Amino acid sequence: MTQFRGLIGLSALALISSTAPAFARAENAQVERTAPDKVTVSWTAKGPVDLFWADHPVSDPAAAKLVSAKDRDGHQDVTVDAAVRPYFLIVDKADGAVVDVAERVVPLEQGSNFRDVGGYQTADGKHVRWGMIYRSGATAMLTPGDLTRIRGLGLRDLVDLRSSEERVLAPTRIEGVPYAAVGYSMMDILKMSAQGPTGNLYGQLPTMLVPQMRLVFDALKRHEGPIAYNCSAGQDRTGFATAMVLTALGVPRDTIVKDYHLSTTYRHPQWELPPINISAFPDNQVAQFLARGQSAGVVRKPQPLYDANGKSLLLGAFDAIDAKYGSVDAYLEKEVGVTAADIAALRANYLE
Repeated sequence: MTQFRGLIGLSALALISSTAPAFARAENAQVERTAPDKVTVSWTAKGPVDLFWADHPVSDPAAAKLVSAKDRDGHQDVTVDAAVRPYFLIVDKADGAVVDVAERVVPLEQGSNFRDVGGYQTADGKHVRWGMIYRSGATAMLTPGDLTRIRGLGLRDLVDLRSSEERVLAPTRIEGVPYAAVGYSMMDILKMSAQGPTGNLYGQLPTMLVPQMRLVFDALKRHEGPIAYNCSAGQDRTGFATAMVLTALGVPRDTIVKDYHLSTTYRHPQWELPPINISAFPDNQVAQFLARGQSAGVVRKPQPLYDANGKSLLLGAFDAIDAKYGSVDAYLEKEVGVTAADIAALRANYLE
C-alpha cells in the first residue's frame, strides 16, 4: 500500500523524527466476497475518497477504472467478473494519498486456504505488495474454473512443501508454472507427532524445512513474478514458511501470528485430499493411514492452532529459532543462505 506524509505543525515536527513512518487517510481497508460475482470494499476515512479497480495489481489510479467518486460512507458493493481477481485503489480526495487492497482469500470452488499475504504493515510503516506472494493448502482437487482463476494470478513459481507421499497421492492440478519440491517422507512427521503434542513438531520445522525454505527464498530473490507455496492444509508447514517470509520483510511477529491463525477459518479439508484407493497403495503406510480416515467417513474440522496452555503453536517454531540462532535473520542467513543484502533487496521488491 502506498504511504504518504501529511502536513504537520512545527510543534509536532519537533517531537518526531523526519523519518517517522507515513500514514494513510483511508484505514482498515478490506475486500470481502459476498457472491461469486460481487465484493464489498470497506474502509474508514475522515473525508471523501475515489474508489478505483483493476484486474491486476496497480498503484496508479490512471491505470485503473473509477468505481465510485467522492464516496463518504466507507463501503461500496462492486460487481466483478467471477473469473477475475479484482484489485482496488482508495484515493483520498484531500491530498491524493492512495491505499491499495485486494481480497485476502482467492475464492476457489474446490481449493483450501489459498490466500494472498499482501497488505500487511511492516515495523517501519511500509506494506507487503498485494498479488505477489500466495500461500495455500493442497491444489489436487481444483475445478476448471479454479484453474482459470489461478492462471489469472500470473504465477511464476510454485513450491510444494509436502512430502513425497502426499505429492503422489494428491498431485497439484496447477500446470504451466515452474514447480519445485524436495523429497522426504510423511512418516517423519507422523512419528514426530506421535511423540507428543503438535507443538513438538513446530520446534522441528526450522530444521526439517531448511531445503524447502531455500527453494522459497531462491524464488523470491529471483523476483520473476508472483510466487505460491503450499503444503496439504496450508497451515503448519506453510504457516512456518510464511512466518519466515514475513519476518524477512519486516512484518511484526504479532501480525504474523494473526495471519497464521486465519487458517482455522479458511481451510476446507474436504478439498485437500482426493479419495484414496487403498488397494492401489498396499505398501504405502501414509496412504493406508489417510485412506483409513477417509473410509471411516472422517471429515476433519479445522482446529484452533493453540497448545493446551493456549499458546499459538507457531510460537514453538519461533522459540526454537530464537533459542538456537538468536533471531530469524540469523537463522535465515546461516541455514537458508539469505544475507542482509538479500533481505534489503526483498524489501525493495516486495514492499511499498
